Amino acid sequence: MKASAPAARSGAVVATLAAAGIVASLMGTLMIPLIGELPGLLHTSASSASWVITAPLLTGAVATPVFGRLGDLYGKRRLLLICVALLVAGSLVCALTSSLIPMVAGRAVQGIGMGIVPLGISTMRDVVAPERVGTAVALMSASLGIGGALGLPLSAAVAQNFDWHALFWGSAAVSALTGLAVARQVPYVPPAARGRFDMPGALGLAVGLVCLLLAVSKGATWGWTSATTGGLFAAAVVVLLGWGRFELRTADPLVDLRATARRRVLLTNLASIMIGFAMFAQSLVAPQLLQLPTSLGYGLGRSMLAAGLWMMPTGLVMMAFSPLGAKLSARSGPRTSLLTGALVVAFGYALAPPLMGSVPGVVIFGCVVSVGVAFAYGAMPALIMASVPRSETAAANGFNALMRSVGLSVSSAVTGVVLARMSHDVGGHAVPTQDGFRAAVLIGGGVALAAALLTLAIPRDAPTPAGPPPAEPGASGPVHPPGHADRASGKEGPPAGPSRTTA
Repeated sequence: MKASAPAARSGAVVATLAAAGIVASLMGTLMIPLIGELPGLLHTSASSASWVITAPLLTGAVATPVFGRLGDLYGKRRLLLICVALLVAGSLVCALTSSLIPMVAGRAVQGIGMGIVPLGISTMRDVVAPERVGTAVALMSASLGIGGALGLPLSAAVAQNFDWHALFWGSAAVSALTGLAVARQVPYVPPAARGRFDMPGALGLAVGLVCLLLAVSKGATWGWTSATTGGLFAAAVVVLLGWGRFELRTADPLVDLRATARRRVLLTNLASIMIGFAMFAQSLVAPQLLQLPTSLGYGLGRSMLAAGLWMMPTGLVMMAFSPLGAKLSARSGPRTSLLTGALVVAFGYALAPPLMGSVPGVVIFGCVVSVGVAFAYGAMPALIMASVPRSETAAANGFNALMRSVGLSVSSAVTGVVLARMSHDVGGHAVPTQDGFRAAVLIGGGVALAAALLTLAIPRDAPTPAGPPPAEPGASGPVHPPGHADRASGKEGPPAGPSRTTA
């Protein structure tokens, strides 16, 4: 694609990448409607069946920074196609089995496809016209939430009307079509980075993250004071500290920690954890309220499918408001969009207590939270890309996506503990009380407010990211001189090459 390519081609690239991100995020919610039935379907215990949900979260968290760096080094289009191929392969494995171990393995492979999101964000910076980058990146970033919201009703509908394996045959087919679209629409752009892939760094990060996220996600089941949970937390601290020391000393690190420690990048990543936490808390509270029986006095008595359909507007709202967030970023800067998003999320949670007694009320507060998430998720990549050299765009976005994943995992653990502790016995089952749900939404709102306060500390002078890297002769993609995007904001950016940014 050349600089003079029509806007229609650019629109096709954006649509393709956003669709790929939505398909990848769908995999995370694919099995949620079947959580209660998994032990019987897979002939195993409830604790073992939970690995079907946990496995893709773990591999997705590891894959985002690793595949981001691989994309910087070896070409983002190539890595996008590999991610899509893994989505197809994982789906086929799951479609062909009814046993626990192959199912967990297939789900783990599906999770690796989450690398599509940071790769797609950085690809847009390379191939989309500068004036359209903000809107495109906002839509791609929001695809995480859009796919999750749309996946619930789709999965519930398929699970209720067909054999559950149809979920995976369908995901394999959709993923294959997505791969064809990527191969046809997304142009090749020469890698901007030089050097070798940091395999020791990737292994160290993987081990540290798995230990940390396992302890967070399984702590409530194993016991927060158990030897297993404590040992995993301790191992995570030791491994990640050692990994950080290694990354600071190696010539070609997986993650440039010096760039990550810069104030703008560091605070944006911390805010990302908090926004991820706040977004997921709503995703845990609203479906449960919708499905609890009306005999409790606060349950809304909807079926699994109906609850999923009522939650669908949250994804559609996120899709609709992403471009508005990008326009705000273009006019006032991505810091303003992130601050606005965090405050809107907090406002949505403030609406929750008086609205939780009716189905429309739950939908309203969920949609308000989703509007805030759309603004915030679109601003985060813009802040990151404005603060790192072009040769590290995908890796930096991958690390930012990892921070969001950490926020989701912590939210799941904290919200789960709150609802479990504030529950009562109903027919032999522990059911969260109304006060438990109120406490959960207050915590979500408080975390969103904390994210807003943290955003105020982000420096205002973040330049607006724009423009692609210099292309080799005959290569696809717009051609700009080295440092084009950074000079547009008065800051010289490094050309593609072996040089690395230091603090």
